Amino acid sequence: MRSFIATIALGTGIAFAQVPGGTGAPGTRPTTPGINPDAPQPSVNTDTQQMRVRVDDKKFLRDAAMGGLEEVELGKLAAEKGGIDAIKQFGQKMVDDHTKAGEDLKQVASAENINIPDALDAKHQARIDKLSKLSGAAFDRAYIKDQVKDHEQDVREFQNDAQNGNDTAVKEFASRNLPTLQQHLTMAKDLNKGNSEQASADRSRK
Repeated sequence: MRSFIATIALGTGIAFAQVPGGTGAPGTRPTTPGINPDAPQPSVNTDTQQMRVRVDDKKFLRDAAMGGLEEVELGKLAAEKGGIDAIKQFGQKMVDDHTKAGEDLKQVASAENINIPDALDAKHQARIDKLSKLSGAAFDRAYIKDQVKDHEQDVREFQNDAQNGNDTAVKEFASRNLPTLQQHLTMAKDLNKGNSEQASADRSRK
């Protein structure tokens, strides 16, 4: 009889050992101390879901309109006050491209009944006034440095709305104009790099 009981106990012990990570009876789910496996678990928000919640198509379009107006005015300054031809040409491209994008934006805003600004506010005008006081190389450095920063932000915002926007027409506007902004960013970075290299060369000659 003792031998029979020992055999049963041994078999039971083997069965327990075969339950992955468990110490309870066969067939029971392994648990972590202090956690109820049957309790509802909190949902985990992914970065994409969080971004989707933050997208405001109307705000995006208004900000894009204001940014476009500013880029046109800054481009006019660059075309006039740039110290080198490359800056002047870049400035004129900003005028042309952002004027075109602005017309596209107006059509979308009108169709979607979204009010957008048609003139610069005090904050953006002050920035233009500040740059207008510079000229030559000083203007070039300040202008193109700002252009890199501005277009990095523009690309992020347009990508976000193109991917996560709620209004189809606004999303399509963002998608259409994103490649142009990416091109602007690449050009601005190249010009900024050229300015930095030229400044270093000038310092070494002194």
